[in-house]
Amino acid sequence: MKQYRAPLLFAFAMIAIALLAVFEIVPEEVAQFSPFLLLALFPTVWLRRSCACNPVKGESA
Repeated sequence: MKQYRAPLLFAFAMIAIALLAVFEIVPEEVAQFSPFLLLALFPTVWLRRSCACNPVKGESA
């Protein structure tokens, strides 16, 4: 079963920062670089530890 919690929280964080920038709570410069910062702070969201397909072990999805 796939895990959807981490990617959904990541997307929610990006949308929340964008909305905060629209209402001028967060500066625009911070909001522009926040997706890259979030990717750097939470690499497990986009770099999984276990692959769905491992050609070395012969496993498939």
